[in-house]
Amino acid sequence: VTGQAHAKRALEVAVAGGHHVLLIGPPGSGKTMLASRIPTIQPDLTLEEALETTAVHSVAGTLNGAALLRQRPFRAPHHTSSAIALIGGGSMPKPGEVSLAHHGVLFLDELPEFHRDVLESLRQPLEEGSVRIARAKRSLTFPARFMLVGAMNPCPCGYLTDPRGRCRCPSTAVARYLAK
Repeated sequence: VTGQAHAKRALEVAVAGGHHVLLIGPPGSGKTMLASRIPTIQPDLTLEEALETTAVHSVAGTLNGAALLRQRPFRAPHHTSSAIALIGGGSMPKPGEVSLAHHGVLFLDELPEFHRDVLESLRQPLEEGSVRIARAKRSLTFPARFMLVGAMNPCPCGYLTDPRGRCRCPSTAVARYLAK
């Protein structure tokens, strides 16, 4: 990554301290690129972490022939994803994106575009590091310890901080957007 010294340092501190991150900047400023590089600065998976991560992906059917996952997962669900896609569930419960990101990164690009209920569903996994899915006949628990990385523009058009003054968003629209 060339440039972005402050952002790179912030990500190093976040990874070292196990913190979540919100990246705010105009389109094309490198938010997604920086987020996708986070697994490369995280420590290697321990054998125990690799086994846990592999087990989750095995249950989900996403191993693609790998015997043991050795790289930290980077999951980036689309902002139209449902709470079930994010958390897991279904008639035959499967792990969702939060569990598939276990020991890695869950990247939510265009964060304000996610539905409120989807974002609210992140509360339990963020607090407890796991997801419980209850069904009539059984209850399942999937692990979900991940680094949450969100990215968003500073306003609806994305150019609020542009030095050329390209933003024409009314202050009420900016406030509404940031309140999401």
